[in-house]
Amino acid sequence: MHQLNKTEKLALLKFNLATNREKNKMILRLLILTVVIHTGLFCSLLSATENQPIYKRIISLYPAHTENLVALGLTEELIGIAASDTYPPEVLSKPRYSHRDNAEKFIAAAPDLVLVRPMIVHAVPELLKQLRGAGIKVISLQPRSVDEMYDYWMKLGKLAGRESKAKQMVLKFKQELTALEKDIEMIPFDDRPGVYFESIHSKMKTFAPTSIAIFVLEQAGGRNIATDAKARRDTNIAAYGKERILSHADEIDIFLAQQGRMNRVSVEQIVQESGFQAIKAVREGKIFLVDEQLVSRPTQRILEGIRVIKNILCR
Repeated sequence: MHQLNKTEKLALLKFNLATNREKNKMILRLLILTVVIHTGLFCSLLSATENQPIYKRIISLYPAHTENLVALGLTEELIGIAASDTYPPEVLSKPRYSHRDNAEKFIAAAPDLVLVRPMIVHAVPELLKQLRGAGIKVISLQPRSVDEMYDYWMKLGKLAGRESKAKQMVLKFKQELTALEKDIEMIPFDDRPGVYFESIHSKMKTFAPTSIAIFVLEQAGGRNIATDAKARRDTNIAAYGKERILSHADEIDIFLAQQGRMNRVSVEQIVQESGFQAIKAVREGKIFLVDEQLVSRPTQRILEGIRVIKNILCR
């Protein structure tokens, strides 16, 4: 067998050292990759490198979308609003659109995003199909609870490149909410006034217990009477019926009704409703109307709704 001389032995040693270094580097890379994957960082790194689309020409077909986009600083990017929009004032002169319009009207405006809600998805699937066929992104959003509302704001921020602003919105809202909660946290739940909160008078409907409207009521210090109400499909509206309302007649200290496009009702109508004189709140004249925009829409203005209802309950 050939005996290695000194020079050959030195060369072999250097080769082995180099090989071991490469092996160690490879092992280290594998260890780091394993840690990254198991800590969830890998997905974050991948998403950070992906090109997220940022939409610059947006049509909103839901007033809450409009209001939130403006709050995110996207007044210029908003090129069209819903026919029913009444707030905020700075966008009310923009072109109006409805889900009853034909696809050509939308396409002519060249939007890159149309924001809708589930009701529109169910009502006009063919229109949305035509818009998507024309290369327009159509996204349906509508949160049904406050927790979903936070996620909804973040999604809007991401779509329009305002994630930082959306985070600020969530943080500011939570801070103000915490301050409002301090006013009622010392009142035992059972000592709070019992409230029936009407959503649609003509159909004897209330709100689902997990809805934003009931959240507003409870944060204001009210106790929801209709805790057994069941949501209708994927909305916050819940059928209740006159019989069930009257079964709680003596428990209803306050009769509260949202008022607006969804519920065009007056105090007189509620008072004159057949059978409603059996309700404690009706007999005592404790019927109050509150603007539906402040209690039903997932916007920052629900803080104002809490303050309005709190003032009602303190009367």
